[in-house]
Amino acid sequence: MLDKIKLLVALLFVVAGVAGFYYYADQALLYRVLGLLGVIIVAMLVALTTQMGADTVSFSRAAAMEMRKSVWPTRRETTQTTLLVLAMVILVGLMLWLFDMVLLWAVKMLTGQGG
Repeated sequence: MLDKIKLLVALLFVVAGVAGFYYYADQALLYRVLGLLGVIIVAMLVALTTQMGADTVSFSRAAAMEMRKSVWPTRRETTQTTLLVLAMVILVGLMLWLFDMVLLWAVKMLTGQGG
């Protein structure tokens, strides 16, 4: 029950921050954005004290650990893959363009609009 109250308080912080952002529309945008970011940070800190927040932090740490285990492609592999994808996109684009031109020609002939 306490977790639900904390999450509600965090939500109320965010709602109050957004309302304050628009209420003080006559103030400089920089101060309004900084105030909104501050309120959102406070809301996140409140939300992280809940069980759901602790689970989120635990999940994030596990995900970061798995990311470190990943083997990333080298610059050469990335460049080669990118060029291959680009070539295939161009090839498929040309094929679709030709197919469209043939279909357009066929429709014009069938409807009597072709010369």
